[in-house]
Amino acid sequence: MASVASSETAPLTVEPLSERNVSRIPLILPHERVFPIQIGSELFKLSGASLSSDAPSYFSQYFVCQLESVKERGDDSSASIRTLYIDRDPVIFRDISLHLQGYHVQPRDGEHFVRLFSDAQFYSLPKLISQLYEESIFISIGHREFQIPREIFRDPGNSPNYFSLGFAAFFSRPDDLFPGLEREGLIRPPSILPPSVPKRSADTFAELLHFLRGYPIHIRDETHRQELLSDARYFHFKGLEQRLIPHSLSYNQATKRDEIVLRLENIQKSGISVLIENSDPLAGFVQYARPYVDNKPAELILEIGGESTKIHLSGGTPRAEFFRDTKARVAKLFEVISTKFNTPHHGQSTTLNNTLLSEDFVRVVLESDSAIVLDGKEHTEDSTGSSTADSTANENPRKRRRADGGSEEEEWVVKTGQWRLRLRSVPAGNGVECTLVATKLDAMSSQLARNMSRGFLGS
Repeated sequence: MASVASSETAPLTVEPLSERNVSRIPLILPHERVFPIQIGSELFKLSGASLSSDAPSYFSQYFVCQLESVKERGDDSSASIRTLYIDRDPVIFRDISLHLQGYHVQPRDGEHFVRLFSDAQFYSLPKLISQLYEESIFISIGHREFQIPREIFRDPGNSPNYFSLGFAAFFSRPDDLFPGLEREGLIRPPSILPPSVPKRSADTFAELLHFLRGYPIHIRDETHRQELLSDARYFHFKGLEQRLIPHSLSYNQATKRDEIVLRLENIQKSGISVLIENSDPLAGFVQYARPYVDNKPAELILEIGGESTKIHLSGGTPRAEFFRDTKARVAKLFEVISTKFNTPHHGQSTTLNNTLLSEDFVRVVLESDSAIVLDGKEHTEDSTGSSTADSTANENPRKRRRADGGSEEEEWVVKTGQWRLRLRSVPAGNGVECTLVATKLDAMSSQLARNMSRGFLGS
């Protein structure tokens, strides 16, 4: 049992919790006694049972010292207990007194939460602090208040995030409630404002929360997608971002492989892998799995747009040239593929020959089943073109018919293209190269075709 006080001023001890006494209130203060506490202008009278229910606390320590002093002086304890005066908000203390009396107190809004939390630590109420530590986070986004369960922010794919890295740290560790603040000599807790992010959209954040709770994602249009992506990146929801980026998942019956279509700018290093073919250790294809989302990789179909690709058709071997940021991104992608290809798991020590220096192009394969739209019309296999016997010509049966029979270089500007990334041995040489196998192209062969595709402003 607990020892409240004695003439020998023995140290205060509390009986440890067990199955026998787990529902009992420890005997820190006499349960039947009433102790006066004045908070601001309002007087509260709480029983020793209530004050002992969440202890040790500022209140229990104060009144234990009072009882010990009374016993030492031999005074009448019923008349010698002084009122404890504390200059804090009596409105907040009403909720705290309800907690001490055994009622569950739940924060009503962000302002109520931070005040209740601040006073709970000021009064050193361990149970209330622990309860508030597990409560939902209250935050104002775009001047609308949200109550967010903490478990949403503990998902590995979406944590750490804006909240766990930012001001939520003040409500994350019961042992260090105000990081960086020295508690020694602290008269009162620091002033805390309710968490607020006024410059983001409340409607967009509400949708992000809806998705984080596991509901299906419905994208109305590209503008809507960009709004969601912008705020998902702002709040550092990496897993949700991967679900929001444009993509297409399907199963190809012809190849008997799963496929994923992604834009070049959305490719991440951690999602790339290489599958080596059993028949040739120096051949394979590139796979991709969205980080935090996909359980297994699928064959990557890479989409490159923005008219940043040019295909040079002359010379018997089509090659692709890239411009602006696309060139740097493709070069970085090939570096990652080379690293993945040379992992100990694959047992390879051959590097990719594609370095994408200023003079380098990437080998392109135009197959008979490549879907090509050229100058706004479907481009079919050229039945009149001359055939060659070499393997390169067999790989690229799609030839552009030359109306003038001239020898000037044939070029296509690809508005948008989708490509498979195939690894293969370099013909007549050592090493491995990554070739782009066209699956679908929308291309232009001349400036006239580009001008014909223009639209007038506002039309």
